[in-house]
Amino acid sequence: MKKVEVARLSVLSNTVLVVFKLAVGVAINSVSVLSEAIHSGLDLIAAVIAFFAVSKSSKPPDAEHRYGHGKIENVSGVIEAILIFMAAAWIIREAVIKLITGARVAAPFWGLIVMGFSAVINWVISSLLMKTAQESDSVALEADAWHLRTDVYTSVGVAGGLLLLWVTGLQLFDPLIAIGVGLLIIKAAYDLTRKAFLPLLDTSLPSQEEKRIMEIIAAYGANFVGYHELRTRKAGSERFIDLHLVMPQHFNVSESHMICDAIEEKIREAYPGSHVLIHVEPCRIGYDCSDCTQTECMLSLKGEKDGRNSASEGE
Repeated sequence: MKKVEVARLSVLSNTVLVVFKLAVGVAINSVSVLSEAIHSGLDLIAAVIAFFAVSKSSKPPDAEHRYGHGKIENVSGVIEAILIFMAAAWIIREAVIKLITGARVAAPFWGLIVMGFSAVINWVISSLLMKTAQESDSVALEADAWHLRTDVYTSVGVAGGLLLLWVTGLQLFDPLIAIGVGLLIIKAAYDLTRKAFLPLLDTSLPSQEEKRIMEIIAAYGANFVGYHELRTRKAGSERFIDLHLVMPQHFNVSESHMICDAIEEKIREAYPGSHVLIHVEPCRIGYDCSDCTQTECMLSLKGEKDGRNSASEGE
């Protein structure tokens, strides 16, 4: 599966970068480079978690997990966000200590080399992850992609600080850039926490998605009286949608089932991987609708429109 293969590639690339950054950071005594090594180390842990999550989330429902395993991607995203918060706290702490003690960076040129290499590699891998995440609607891969994209920006920032240090000789730039990196990581962790955690609370789908679903249902309004109790939620890349569809009393089971199938198919076309459940209930008004006073009935609205069209044609 493509999701698993891309997640595995992320693990391999992060492993290489962690070793490379740690070696150079220790060699030149740069807290900003070491902060990036720690950042990449947590990216590596996040990549491993993402790999595990996408491997498990793609499994079909079983006796213990009747609704599938989609939410494991959200759980992995929350864990990754917590790890990022911890990394940011460590980076800021080390940078403040260096501001106070005034430790010096030796040979900033090598720091520039490793930061440039890191930025290029992470840009390529994060772009591949983001593309796959969008194609598969995977929150775990998206979280991993944002980790690496953040690493690109912070690597560029650290490289800029080292360049200024190299040109001006001012050691102050190294810890200040490291603090900036920490603050950037905190912002990324906050955004990721919101995106990964809210689906665990079974929040509704985004308003634009619910609007699209209602438009699909309304397109079949000529065949039913109305609908209510529309509920939506998301687990990983899977969407769950259920509603009550009110049918005319004279419709038989087969007719009602056929309409439900058509609505479900259209929703799944718009949002692949959706699970749609429609509860059919009969209209409580009379058989021929002649005594109906329900003004929002889809059938009566269609009748009014057809009547106006007939009158226009007669004129």
